[in-house]
Amino acid sequence: MKRLLLCAGLAFLTACSNSSNLPGKDITIYTANHILTVYEDMPNAEAIAVNSEGNIVAIGDLKPLSAQLKGADIDNRFEGKTITPGLIDPHIHMVLGSMMYGLDFIPPWDMETPKGTVKGLPDKASLMAKIAEFESIAAEGPLILYGYHNLVQGDLTRQDLDLISKTRPIFIWHFSGHDFYLNSAAIDAANLTPALAEKFHGVGLDDNGELNGRIYEDAGLALFQTVGPILLAPEHIQRGWEGYEAIFARSGVTSVAEMGYGIFGRALEDNYIKAHYSAEDNYNLYLVPEHRAFTQEFQNIANLRIIEMARNKDAIPRVLPQVKLFTDAAFYSQTMKMSAPGYIGGQSKGTDGLWVTEPQDLASLMRRYWDVGLDIHIHSNGDAAQDSTLKAFSEMKPGEGGQRLVIEHGGLFTPEQIKTAAELGVGISAASHYVKYMGEDYKEAIGDKTDFITPLASAIKAGIHTTVHSDAPLAPPQPLKAASVHMTRETRQGGVSNADEKITREQALKAITLDAAWSLGLEDEIGSLEVGKRADFAILETNPLTTAPENWPDIEVWGVVLAGDIRPVQK
Repeated sequence: MKRLLLCAGLAFLTACSNSSNLPGKDITIYTANHILTVYEDMPNAEAIAVNSEGNIVAIGDLKPLSAQLKGADIDNRFEGKTITPGLIDPHIHMVLGSMMYGLDFIPPWDMETPKGTVKGLPDKASLMAKIAEFESIAAEGPLILYGYHNLVQGDLTRQDLDLISKTRPIFIWHFSGHDFYLNSAAIDAANLTPALAEKFHGVGLDDNGELNGRIYEDAGLALFQTVGPILLAPEHIQRGWEGYEAIFARSGVTSVAEMGYGIFGRALEDNYIKAHYSAEDNYNLYLVPEHRAFTQEFQNIANLRIIEMARNKDAIPRVLPQVKLFTDAAFYSQTMKMSAPGYIGGQSKGTDGLWVTEPQDLASLMRRYWDVGLDIHIHSNGDAAQDSTLKAFSEMKPGEGGQRLVIEHGGLFTPEQIKTAAELGVGISAASHYVKYMGEDYKEAIGDKTDFITPLASAIKAGIHTTVHSDAPLAPPQPLKAASVHMTRETRQGGVSNADEKITREQALKAITLDAAWSLGLEDEIGSLEVGKRADFAILETNPLTTAPENWPDIEVWGVVLAGDIRPVQK
């Protein structure tokens, strides 16, 4: 099969050769210590040939390639290194992440940021001391800090923050990105009253019916008149965007997908994209429209507008023929929708979470996009949410030409739900970090259901296309680190969460390359090293398939090749 594949590629080259009759003219053959193709028929190779258009034209052993591609340049600069397909993070948030990466962090655990590793604050005392420290040195105006998590750092109330300042507005942004916690001055600055609870579900009230300082989910929109001008200021976004790009570069990332295009307003986002992204950047950016944002802008023709935008495959960045929907709310803030007994602890104790789309409405919402040929990505976290999502999808007619539904995050999956997802042909794009950060801490909130957190080995065994994503900035966009989590299932405390769900190194590499490309409908262009695909490579100093899973985060990235253009990491 290896020789047949090579000959097929060479036959094409010969047919298209120029008048000099040198089939290798304008072609470069790269060699490396290891070339890992993530292609079943030829998993390893010695050399890979790339044409001047940036496409792979042949792959195999060096001697027959160089003999057949007479006139090709042979480039040995990657000798001693490993070439893999370019690494893909298929679910990030560029504008939201830029907003967060531009802030100071108060995380519950050590967190990698564009500024380096920020040490975790493991309890309420250290959290309060750090907030007070930031308040004491902050310039005039509101103080906005990101990264707090209640299950690790304890409950945070309006009164707690009033102890730090009664005059400066303080906004604490929860790690999930779905919750804010305010002091009294922030409540006054945002003109909030208990009447807000009549409009939004996500409004925290104390026993006296007064605001307790927690504003979450869609109620957070009420804050943006106050915090929006700060978080969306051009200099703030620029700082965060540049931080993103620095992490991509040193992590071997060649493609990312904005999984929520339009949430902050398409015109505003387009302006930031135009200001900070171009074809000269070291990564490809793709856009997946968000249903609510596009419906607000285009009403009942939102589906057709997405199709129209996606037809322009030369756009930079490209809009994909896909849409992002929501079933339930957030994993980290304990608002994902749970089956009985619901939440047994944490800030949502005694509840079962929130629907974003009511179960009776979900199938008709899906159908609006599915029936015109769009792929669907659907944020679906809790076990009750998976039941609703899978039931709704089972009511869809068969898709056209590889059309697919991908469950995003997939916080909890029972064995029965994995079986159903496989039968329906559903893909899973799992949040890579739930196991690491919450595999033990979440026991307080959901008990033994922690055994169902992102069971990737079961999904892969069932034949489900399975990838992992960072949901950056909730975790840094570092695919090698993300893959490591699911090979070790190690929690941040050093324990192991459901060891039966460990995946192999080969499965992990496929998850961050070919299956990531599949989730975006791009598997014919990127994700593996095959003839006809784009020459997007990650250049690694170590072979991940011979590196211990726990050491994958330490694999050094030399740089990337993007459509044949060599981009070393800038030291």
